[in-house]
Amino acid sequence: MDQYFESFIRGIPKAELHVHIEGSLEPEMMFEMAARNEVELAYPSVDALRAAYEFSDLQSFLDIYYAGAAVLQTEQDFYDLMSAYLVRADADGVRRAEIFFDPQTHTERGVGFEVFMPGFLNAMADAEAASGISSGLIMSFLRHLSPEAARNTLEAAAPYHHQLLGVGLDSSEVGNPPEPFAPVFEQARLAGLHRVAHAGEEGPPAFVVGALDALGAERIDHGVRADEDPALVEFLADNSIPLTMCPLSNLKLQVFDQLEDHNLKRLLDAGIKVTINSDDPAYFGGYVAANYIALCDPLKLTRADVAILARNSLEAAFLDAASRKELLDELAAYVARH
Repeated sequence: MDQYFESFIRGIPKAELHVHIEGSLEPEMMFEMAARNEVELAYPSVDALRAAYEFSDLQSFLDIYYAGAAVLQTEQDFYDLMSAYLVRADADGVRRAEIFFDPQTHTERGVGFEVFMPGFLNAMADAEAASGISSGLIMSFLRHLSPEAARNTLEAAAPYHHQLLGVGLDSSEVGNPPEPFAPVFEQARLAGLHRVAHAGEEGPPAFVVGALDALGAERIDHGVRADEDPALVEFLADNSIPLTMCPLSNLKLQVFDQLEDHNLKRLLDAGIKVTINSDDPAYFGGYVAANYIALCDPLKLTRADVAILARNSLEAAFLDAASRKELLDELAAYVARH
């Protein structure tokens, strides 16, 4: 890839719609927080921890992911984590970030909403004041835990509902279909929250259908296996259902053996509102611009493809009409200049 094209990708105004804030915890920050919070890590050094980032599937990643989150204990920790991500996102041309967090990962170890929410929200406000980056929080339920636990989490978050964009569903997909979570998603809808769900990463296309039909999901996170069902592909295209795809994550977790095999371009050409995102960038080898760049040569993406993907991300974001128009105008001006 030539330097000009890479610069174009990094600078193009875009939204990131699928990033887990706990998955942006870089090893250096993990060790720093472990030291200040007197948490003992299973690895002797940053290099040893990075060397452990070789995963055979989603569960092998989640085992390290949940262990790493144990260093997050104070409001300052959550502030620092969010702040570091937003600085990186801004450098990658992200004008809007809609960020997942996993409250159950923290509440189950005694760290409550009153600790992590102020940390996240203050960092987001400070980043917007400093650089103009707009951001919002999506509270994800862990699907390997019970629907009752999800409902308890939604109710515990009640004081913050007005500061949330929506709810999501993540964690290990195999053996954990979406349908049991339908009641808590309906409760979230009645609270005025958007609904998204991880589906069709390792789970079958039926999980995508279930997320749409049972949960009322407005976006599907991942969705790579949707193209195993031609009727589902047609439905996603006809109804402009966005897919928040994460190429480097798919490669790292062996969803695809190589990026040349990735189906993002095929789904884009089928008319689906595909977007590119980073998922858990500290673990999977790159933030959002790196995901765009990594796909360009293997899938022969053009400058026009990149502009469509960026536009898709802004159109798929949970924004009011005026904010969306402002960002789309910014994108159009950028493409015209370059």
